[in-house]
Amino acid sequence: MSAFRPALILPLAAVLMLGGCQTIKSLWPWSTADDDEKGLKLEDESPDLLYSNGIDALRKESYSTAVKHFEAIQQNYPYSPWATNAELMEGYTEYRRNNYTEAVAQLDRFIQLHPSSKDVAYAYYLRALCYYEQISDIARDQKGTEAAQTALQEVVNRFPDSAYARDARLKIDLCRDHLAGKEMLIGRYYEKQHLYAAAIGRYQRVVDDFQTTNHTPEALSRLTELYLKLGLVNEAKRTASVLAYNYPGNKWYQTSWNELVSVDAVQGAPVHSVTQDQPGFFTRAWNWAF
Repeated sequence: MSAFRPALILPLAAVLMLGGCQTIKSLWPWSTADDDEKGLKLEDESPDLLYSNGIDALRKESYSTAVKHFEAIQQNYPYSPWATNAELMEGYTEYRRNNYTEAVAQLDRFIQLHPSSKDVAYAYYLRALCYYEQISDIARDQKGTEAAQTALQEVVNRFPDSAYARDARLKIDLCRDHLAGKEMLIGRYYEKQHLYAAAIGRYQRVVDDFQTTNHTPEALSRLTELYLKLGLVNEAKRTASVLAYNYPGNKWYQTSWNELVSVDAVQGAPVHSVTQDQPGFFTRAWNWAF
């Protein structure tokens, strides 16, 4: 699942340290990506230099090198102000190289150790993105989607006025649509197997729990269809009336109307297309529905 990637963050201390330099390389005479090959000992470097090396490696997408430098700060200078930044940047680096389990663990650690940090909102958001990126196709298990939705909702609840919350709300809607799509997939399978009661349960869940998604009109239409197959004409008409009220120009309402006409549940003629410019059709629909 695609998601926008936030711009690389640099804590204020790093920005100030790098001010006035054309490149980070001007701070040291060797290439960061080749540190291990040259046998340099990370524990001998100062925390600010380690951090700068890590950022430079991250920019070059040398993620393994970046992680080593951020870890060296945490191990050798755990009480340094640089250690807090390194913890967060290690989580971001793991996210960038798609090591989501490692990223979540690192971000959880950052959140636990620094709950009042100015960057904690970003940590929660990045953690949610780790789950969001792992959302699988609707044909597969959707526990990952549920985990992503939960993590995104936590961002909204904790930081409702932040830019992170605004994006989280959009992604929550996509998660809900994904979960509804899974319910519809299972419902259609049950329907093909003539397991109508099981199919109705799935379609009804979409209507009840995911009513703001794009799958609701189809769910209502398929419920109408199944009620007719079971001889529950009044239930079918009531369900179709909900479809008529909420989605009057939708193709699935056209389908339901034609099915009702075909079994003489309502009086009228089948329609081949439904538009908002067909008042006669909707007048007939309202007459039988209410």
